[in-house]
Amino acid sequence: MLDPAIKTPCIGVCSTGIGDAVCRGCKRFSHEVIHWNSYTPEQKRAIDARLSGFLSQCVSNKLAVTDKALLQWQLQVQNVRHVAHHDEYCWVFSLLKAGAGQIVDTSEFGFEVNADFRGMPLPELRDTIDREFFILSDAHYERYIATPDLFAGAGS
Repeated sequence: MLDPAIKTPCIGVCSTGIGDAVCRGCKRFSHEVIHWNSYTPEQKRAIDARLSGFLSQCVSNKLAVTDKALLQWQLQVQNVRHVAHHDEYCWVFSLLKAGAGQIVDTSEFGFEVNADFRGMPLPELRDTIDREFFILSDAHYERYIATPDLFAGAGS
């Protein structure tokens, strides 16, 4: 089977144009936003894997997928756009972005909120996850991109 083409993760709210090193919308680094169309499929896959891994980590810290098949079915029934090759935690975030305020019983969607966050309304939980996703992307940028001199003497 052929690998699916990696589409741009852009969600149309880019903050790199106002000077952010990491986009608050898609969480890519500014140079990745600028050069996306010139990247090879392998480069795009690497960026996609980093972003989906970070998002999955942030989501799984707050909730658990209890029924992947039910979640997948709900995504289809609700006509929620999601990236099929990402994991189920990324799918839940797509669901929350599309309609966190309309979900009353999370078990009907194949997930549950972890005990520490059950009192938090889903729209607030979605926004908290998004902020943590940004913080994680920004920390990665600061550690590995913004400080290339950190590794300058590593091979000596």
